[in-house]
Amino acid sequence: MAFDKLEPKDSLKVSFTGKVTDVCQMKGCWIKVSLDGKEEMRVTFKDYGFFVPKDITGREVVLQGTGFIEEISVEDQRHYAEDGGASEEEIAKITTPKVTYSFVADGVLLND
Repeated sequence: MAFDKLEPKDSLKVSFTGKVTDVCQMKGCWIKVSLDGKEEMRVTFKDYGFFVPKDITGREVVLQGTGFIEEISVEDQRHYAEDGGASEEEIAKITTPKVTYSFVADGVLLND
């Protein structure tokens, strides 16, 4: 997979298909997508110009945009966990920054 070759500060313009594993339950402003069943990628939407339905976990999506690697701060991880509906106990367990695959989508297609 092309994302495996990315280094921090690299980016890759791409379209790909993946399965949604999590959705922001506040307003659908981010999703997580499985990459080959091993890794997950956090997906946000360009300029917060659109959101997705909150009930699409398990659905397949086609994404178009830019992928990259980033370090997510503890504060941001806790915010995302809260938006995802995590308990206070789960949120409190987040104590270190995390390096992760990220993606800013400029287009999303929901497959049936």
